[in-house]
Amino acid sequence: MNTIYRKILLNRERKQKMIAVLLDPDKCKGRVLSATVSALLSNQPDFIFVGGSHTLMPTESFIELLKEETKSDVILFPGDASQFSGNAHAMLYLSLVSGRNPEFLIGQHITSSVAIKNSDVEVISTGYVLIDGGKPSSVEYISNTKPIPSDKKEIALSTAVAAELLGMKLVYLEAGSGATNPVPAELIEYVSCGLSLPLIVGGGIRTTEDLTAAYEAGADIVVIGNVLEHDPFKVSELVECARNFGIGNEDEYFETYG
Repeated sequence: MNTIYRKILLNRERKQKMIAVLLDPDKCKGRVLSATVSALLSNQPDFIFVGGSHTLMPTESFIELLKEETKSDVILFPGDASQFSGNAHAMLYLSLVSGRNPEFLIGQHITSSVAIKNSDVEVISTGYVLIDGGKPSSVEYISNTKPIPSDKKEIALSTAVAAELLGMKLVYLEAGSGATNPVPAELIEYVSCGLSLPLIVGGGIRTTEDLTAAYEAGADIVVIGNVLEHDPFKVSELVECARNFGIGNEDEYFETYG
């Protein structure tokens, strides 16, 4: 058990950065889905996240297709309890710790907890921290919570550390799908330096420059999503950038640890 989380921890220890592709079943269908699957086969990300703030399509068949057609770990990124599927390899058990809406702090979790526990899905508890990405996001609207201003790095760190002390395994800094601005590098670095957990960063990542900036600031996993809805084959460029980032660190790791 906890196979995927161990993989994240090992890669982090080796200073090997990871990349995840976020797919919303409502938006990724038809020709877009075919093109996306083809692109994912050519350049495999570490993880495929499935879900969204407001997903109407069932995730079950969508996840089955991804497991059959791709080789990446498929991880649920549920916006609410209805998106749970026992077919996924793992799920991020998200708690919106930056908000004050109890429904997304614990309410949805109670609705789905027994079904999740009785499944074979690996559960990775994750502190979800919403950062202002320059425009209102779907998660902000659906959850009825305010994002942390992008220049309030002390609040972001305090929120992330609270998630760590509550026993969560990951922290996810999210600027929102289609964000005008990604999470600032200064904020990522500040949170990363004060946090002991692996750090995920997503929202507004469109270019290799955005990706590199997030990695250099301390992100362990960077999530790309919205950009692929318009250009699925952009994944090749971004995955290649992730694979090439920090080449040489692995040799340094083995020289140090044998």
